[in-house]
Amino acid sequence: MNVLYLSPNFPPNYWHFPAQLKRAGASVLAIGWEPYERLRPELKQALSGYCQVVDMGVYEHVHRAAAYLVSQWGRLDRVAGQEEHWIDLEARLRLDFNVEGPKPDDIRHFRQKSMMKEVFRKAGVPVARGVVAADVEAGLGFAGEAGYPVIAKPDKGVGAAATHKLSSDAELRAFFSRKPSVPYILEEFLDGFIQSFDGLTGKDGQIVFCTAHQFSTDIMTAVNEDRHLHYWSLRDLPPDLERLGRKSIEAFGLRERFFHLEFIRSPQGALCVMEVNARPPGGLTTDMFNYANDIDVYREWAEVVVNGRSTFAYSRPFHVSYIGRKNSLRYRHSHEEILREHGPRIVMHTLIDSVFRQAIGDFAYLARATSMDQLRPVVDYIHELA
Repeated sequence: MNVLYLSPNFPPNYWHFPAQLKRAGASVLAIGWEPYERLRPELKQALSGYCQVVDMGVYEHVHRAAAYLVSQWGRLDRVAGQEEHWIDLEARLRLDFNVEGPKPDDIRHFRQKSMMKEVFRKAGVPVARGVVAADVEAGLGFAGEAGYPVIAKPDKGVGAAATHKLSSDAELRAFFSRKPSVPYILEEFLDGFIQSFDGLTGKDGQIVFCTAHQFSTDIMTAVNEDRHLHYWSLRDLPPDLERLGRKSIEAFGLRERFFHLEFIRSPQGALCVMEVNARPPGGLTTDMFNYANDIDVYREWAEVVVNGRSTFAYSRPFHVSYIGRKNSLRYRHSHEEILREHGPRIVMHTLIDSVFRQAIGDFAYLARATSMDQLRPVVDYIHELA
């Protein structure tokens, strides 16, 4: 099997995906912007062929690189990547090289937030109200119905990028006076906290792995208010979250893909879905999957893609917390003090790539335990401000 993998060097911890593809028996052909000599040794060993494309946003350059790899290695069996930014690129390459998997017309419903809402509604999954507002008058009309605050985000966007919370007519008018030319969707603001339903689907769309995470704050707030972030995996999935999550994944028909669904749980306990992402959760969450379950999700994904595996064992024996720290904040305890005080609980610590730092922090710790009562003192210690 020939698998074309996009951006094998980024994010840094995702080199495990192409490495596990090779271990599962695939020939891994890759396109990325990093010079080959700068790839980490383990990644080089995983790749049968590699083409550097300085600007992967220029489709003609990527297409030419893919054509060269095909000329050397034969037809492609899969086009894969794990970054939301490249989902459209993946689909276009599949169409042009006649590769199995979603083509451009197949991905619109999980790339545009307005179309997502229609899928959720048809599946009977409660979804936040929203409208694509072409001008300020349409925006004011929606705000009049939904009430302030409202959330403005690109209809086709990545994560929380370019997302704004608007709390008055004046703020909404100011936003429309400077907003980018791309279509924006306005959504009602939902009070509550975020719970995500995350996992991996198999060849026929069945869920082969799933878990859930809860967030101390949303990414938009972490970015706009420069807060540090804490989120953690749940050992027991709330039944309503799993039920609505499974209905959603079935409705979107994702196959051989990770998924990340974001829900808001209200103070009264009701769930409302915000969006679906056909990718793994960002940052170090795939590593959290592994530490929470004592599995290798990189290997399991490769087995799904290469060998069609439809089941694997996991039991969620641990909670794992992601604890991010920002250089803009002054913390009471040093890295050395943290390791001395809570080292046995900490399973990983690392610098975060600069692209993600505004959202999830400049440095992160993963800590695990069988109960959140054991993890909260670790989180509080790491996040304590000077």
